[in-house]
Amino acid sequence: MTDQAESVRTESAVEPLPPKKTGFKFTADPRLLGLTGVLVILCIVGQVTRPDQFFTDGNISTILRLAAAIGVVSVGMTFVIIAGGIDLSVGSIVALSSVWLTTLATQSYGPWVMILCGLLVGLGCGLINGILVSYGKIVPFIATLAMYVSARGLAERISGRRTQVVSEAGFLDFFRGDLLGIPVLIWMFALVFAIGWVVLNRTTFGRRTFAVGGNAEASRLAGINVKRHTALVYGVAGLCCGIAALMVVARTTAGASTNGMLYELDAIAAVVIGGTLLTGGRGSLIGTLIGVLIFTVLSNIFTLNNLDTDIQNIAKGVIIVLAALLQFRSVKKTKTST
Repeated sequence: MTDQAESVRTESAVEPLPPKKTGFKFTADPRLLGLTGVLVILCIVGQVTRPDQFFTDGNISTILRLAAAIGVVSVGMTFVIIAGGIDLSVGSIVALSSVWLTTLATQSYGPWVMILCGLLVGLGCGLINGILVSYGKIVPFIATLAMYVSARGLAERISGRRTQVVSEAGFLDFFRGDLLGIPVLIWMFALVFAIGWVVLNRTTFGRRTFAVGGNAEASRLAGINVKRHTALVYGVAGLCCGIAALMVVARTTAGASTNGMLYELDAIAAVVIGGTLLTGGRGSLIGTLIGVLIFTVLSNIFTLNNLDTDIQNIAKGVIIVLAALLQFRSVKKTKTST
């Protein structure tokens, strides 16, 4: 009887657990908020300096169409850098793909063969990069630098250093057309970005990309085929270059060995500004998108105000340095907290 009373007193002394809180809690990334703030400030500057031209349907469409090709390339570059690599050859791959799909022989087979040719050339070059890096154990900087030189040289060889004008009407009618009042190029960019985001954040391939970039040896011990995955990541980057080549050819109506010039620098800059670590293991496609828009809006403001390109390049350099410093501070703070 005494034991039973003692048990009752003990149970009554125990306070009930507080009810669990339910509901959705939104946590915003401070870095993305900062980048969005920079983009908003640039838009305000553009509107103040050119109130009659900046926020017009034509100019906004121009900004998005210019951002489309480099944005698609930046999606592939994000995958590569998150996986711990680097790709200096994306601009040259765009040039080679654009030249190959606009040769007279390719155009004679119609628009679908042109599209397939551009995609396959980009994918093939990317896979070659990946095989050299993963199975050949060549440093990514050296392997992609070799592709940078050879792909550009092959593009010059095929085209004879001449611009190849697109004469296939079906190709131009589709890629230069509109869908629901929005240019097809913008739809393509949105589709590539959406697929890239889903793959990176909602699939096993994306999780493995983060894992390989964070610690390749630990990923290997966990059962991930690091070599094959690395090759596939570079293949994704090459495929994005092939898509970008279609966009460039559609916008300029020509294929040339000079297409995609400096795309590698713009893509890397956009990815770094977006918060992706150059050492791999962490990154965001949304940040990359904002980085691409920042550079495109900045270029558009300089063009509208007839400012020299050298000042524009200086401004880009300052933005890249500031982004790198912020990245270094965030990494250092994370290491200190852990």
